[in-house]
Amino acid sequence: MNTQRNTQPNNHPEVLSFYDKATNTISYIVIDPATKHAAIVDSVLDYDPKAGRVSTASADEMIAAVKAHDLTIDWIVETHVHADHFSAAQYLQQHIGSGVIGIGGQIAPVQSNFADMFDMGIDFKTDGSQFDHLFQDGESFTVGTIEAKAIYTPGHTPACMSYLIGDAVFVGDTLFMPDYGTARCDFPGGDAHALYASVQRLFTLPPETRMFTAHDYQPGGREPAWETTVGEQKAKNVQIREGISEDEFVAMRQKRDATLAAPVLILPSLQVNIRGGDLPDPSGNGRRYLKIPLNAM
Repeated sequence: MNTQRNTQPNNHPEVLSFYDKATNTISYIVIDPATKHAAIVDSVLDYDPKAGRVSTASADEMIAAVKAHDLTIDWIVETHVHADHFSAAQYLQQHIGSGVIGIGGQIAPVQSNFADMFDMGIDFKTDGSQFDHLFQDGESFTVGTIEAKAIYTPGHTPACMSYLIGDAVFVGDTLFMPDYGTARCDFPGGDAHALYASVQRLFTLPPETRMFTAHDYQPGGREPAWETTVGEQKAKNVQIREGISEDEFVAMRQKRDATLAAPVLILPSLQVNIRGGDLPDPSGNGRRYLKIPLNAM
């Protein structure tokens, strides 16, 4: 992981960014400089699919940063159930000793769908109880003294939530950098019409609002980037800038989605992430197993 530090004065959050090259994921520590209280957004637990091996180097880097900055973690939040990496939420909470694990309140139908796909059994609860907190649309919370709000932004999945923390909004996969576009909408419960509406909602935020994405795929081979603004997205996003109608966007999104392969880690990562980042329980021989359902995608 490469770490970058970005600061703003006037009690706006300081944002530490952690780029995971293996999955093109960016995780964040969002800090209230006045109190050194912070939130973690979209953490990564490392997974080698060839060896079936889980490791913690990326999460340990975040823990080291928490210690180096003498931070108190208030929240460990997920923007959605990720299909391309494992969440490190449980590991971070255990090793940091604080942090409420939260996700959008519409998680239950996502859990129900995938619990059935992976035959997770009648004991697996599909009510979101694996998470400490389920955010509702418009819900207010705080990171230290900084006011924050959960914004329901479905489309990529039916449970996506963006988090506005001070003057910074963390949008998960809903939007990428302006030169790449928007999230795919072909996962179960995804909907291009819903995504269009969600983006229009984000576009009502002040244009100077800093926007942080969960992934960057470096179009044209440019260097990784993950910070933009609402105003820049409205003016320049190649798929959904101002002036692009809903019908145009939906037609483009559906045509493009029909050409996309499934993410490499979708089957293993979903099994972990609907559990809030917890690994499957050990079997009788003491080993943990991930299931690969055939012809399910």
